[in-house]
Amino acid sequence: MIHTDETTKEAVKTLEGLISILEDGKLGYTNAAEHVNNPAMKTDFLEYARERALFIVELQDEINKLGKSTDTSGGGPLGALHRTWIDIKSSFTDGDPEAIINACITGEEAAIEKYKKALDDNELEHSQVYIVSKQLNSIQNTLSQIKMKGI
Repeated sequence: MIHTDETTKEAVKTLEGLISILEDGKLGYTNAAEHVNNPAMKTDFLEYARERALFIVELQDEINKLGKSTDTSGGGPLGALHRTWIDIKSSFTDGDPEAIINACITGEEAAIEKYKKALDDNELEHSQVYIVSKQLNSIQNTLSQIKMKGI
């Protein structure tokens, strides 16, 4: 991809949108960990939250490589569309493991959808496509784990 101001702007907007999604996921998993009584589920949720935090750093590094600052969080269109984790936070309040797991599944499915859109829009450089694809694969694996073992 040829670097132009427009392509750089679009790539940054896409990456910022994914960061917003990851922030939602990190917060969602942290909240889930706080509301479950099962120690194994708590550990898994905290691990997923840590993974999302690492993904955020990876994407912020890509934005910085483009010469842009990550101090401001615009969120971009992908982030603006994704508030699933926040919307389903109410599921956590009663501590029902099944409701929490279902909320996590909903959140991950929404994240996967946004990641696929980011790749389909074709606004990312090769190195960014690699990172986004790797993160997407990990999120899909997390979703499979949650569905398979009820976490």
